[in-house]
Amino acid sequence: MTPPASAEDWLRQPTLRGRFVMLEPLGPEHAADLCAGADDATVRFLARGGPSRHTVEDWAAYLEHLNALPGRVNWAVRWEGRTVGRISYSEVKPADRWVEIGTMLLPAAQGTAANPEAKLLLMTRTFETLGAGRVQFKADARNARSLRALEKLGAVREGVLRQYQLRPDGQGRDSVVFSVLRGEWPEVRAGLERRLARAD
Repeated sequence: MTPPASAEDWLRQPTLRGRFVMLEPLGPEHAADLCAGADDATVRFLARGGPSRHTVEDWAAYLEHLNALPGRVNWAVRWEGRTVGRISYSEVKPADRWVEIGTMLLPAAQGTAANPEAKLLLMTRTFETLGAGRVQFKADARNARSLRALEKLGAVREGVLRQYQLRPDGQGRDSVVFSVLRGEWPEVRAGLERRLARAD
């Protein structure tokens, strides 16, 4: 069993490299690619919303805002030399040995190897380096694409947190909670690796 990592380790942002994507610390330098590739649907279901306008400046400010949130750790998803999204620890609980992972991908990267490999890289770090016992995910109940992706991942649907968050437009958001426990990780990892093998 992996020994528990220190609380500081859980908040580190190492660069993680796979065959298709690389995860690197997210910063304003990634704003131009995100602005160029995003559309309204990209940010529609994000719990904290997105930039108010699709300009490089607004995207840079949005990324700086994400990085300033306490207990949040953000990586840029790099694929074929450009930034195609971000993946984050949106909540980190070292004392209880769990994190929540959230992902945003641009339309051009959806349905590619980017999502499964980004999840594989970050979940491998979480379970096998940090020694987590649980990874959880929350998706807007209206976001059919994300719900299908989490089911495909092999995460267990736990239930719905009704009116759990107020979106930037003031509407209440129902959030569907999924999780993967440490004992379930080997099967989930094998599934991700099979998906990536088919992408070769």
